[in-house]
Amino acid sequence: MNQSDQSDQLDAAGHADTLGAGGSEDIKAEENPGSNTEKNPDHWVTGGEPATGAQRSYLQTLAEEASETVPADISKADASKKIDELQAKTGRGR
Repeated sequence: MNQSDQSDQLDAAGHADTLGAGGSEDIKAEENPGSNTEKNPDHWVTGGEPATGAQRSYLQTLAEEASETVPADISKADASKKIDELQAKTGRGR
């Protein structure tokens, strides 16, 4: 790639539009990469796995307060969504 081709790939702030080794944008090069703590549970790689012990425990507490039941075989992603739903219903955690 010649120098003129390289300059064509700079954005308005002068940063190169590069991809990481995995084919995704190079987050490490961004000034404010954001947070991965707000990733949509539907996009979690492990979202289909069984809920963690911490999720199940917290869900049980919320479900009891909300007079609801939660399936024992709930997935991580569904547990996360249910926690959000029950937090809104009970006023906890927000």
